Amino acid sequence: MMRKVFALILVLCLAVPAFSADYPAQNITGVVQWGAGGGTDSLMRPLSAIAEQTLGKSIIIQNMTGATGSIATQYVFDAPTDGYTLLMGAENPALYDVLEISELTYNNFDCVYLIGDEVVGIVVGKNSPYKSFKEIVDAALKAPWTIKISTTGTGGLPWEVGAFITDITGAMFNQIPYDSDASAKTAVINGECDFTVCKVQSGIEDWKAGDLKFLCMLSEKPVPVMPDVPLVTAEYPDFSKYLPWGPFYGVFVKKGTDSAIQAKLSDAFTKAGPQESYQKVLANFNINFLGYSGEEAAKYISSWRENTITALKNSGAFD
Repeated sequence: MMRKVFALILVLCLAVPAFSADYPAQNITGVVQWGAGGGTDSLMRPLSAIAEQTLGKSIIIQNMTGATGSIATQYVFDAPTDGYTLLMGAENPALYDVLEISELTYNNFDCVYLIGDEVVGIVVGKNSPYKSFKEIVDAALKAPWTIKISTTGTGGLPWEVGAFITDITGAMFNQIPYDSDASAKTAVINGECDFTVCKVQSGIEDWKAGDLKFLCMLSEKPVPVMPDVPLVTAEYPDFSKYLPWGPFYGVFVKKGTDSAIQAKLSDAFTKAGPQESYQKVLANFNINFLGYSGEEAAKYISSWRENTITALKNSGAFD
């Protein structure tokens, strides 16, 4: 009996390195937390297409929306730790626990590639009566809860910035949730909502077409592709205590995934990120390239989480 047990253990031990050596033996699923055409989706598809060349298998993108990205996060967490289901996400899971969205956070995952971060701005549609951010704030102060901001739900980018705005100005807004930053942006363009917080990368084409107006940037310095858009600190200097701040993007696997598999994924994405074609994508979307993995990525995410929680507590977003 004991011989059979030892034989089984030996087989299992030998199977692990063989499995890792064969990875990937099939196509990989990349689960994007947000809808097709949104900011996260637009970064993951071209990066995956390049990484496929190193991996030798396709990365099939699957958009899974809902609950501020937590449905996709839970889906990847529930999948086997075999490297065939990747979470392609933004910053949101870093705050799930404190916002009581999910018990999961990025502590439950390992980052195989942290792409970059970016600047965001306050935007309105081309037919909006508001010509400055201050006009929006003044209107909300005069009639609290009547000015509509389109969001991606609690913990999403517009919600977070909305909390910062409330802390700085005292203005209260009517938050209307949508399933992606693309649909939240469309709601503003169509006049369903008064304004939203938009990433430069997801709003730049609509800005060029004249359908979207950036009223100000949440940045300490002008954005090169939109140098004439004023900084939020021009009207509200106190906003400087929350800057610099912005969303980030990365590719993750469930913690416990074989280190050899993680190394292969990191290698593929690390080779893809600096490619000229992808750097053009990042430049067009005004993404600050990071290219981190492993401990460097983990340290960045931990610091971002700590700074954002402090800011949200100061704003009164939660106790």
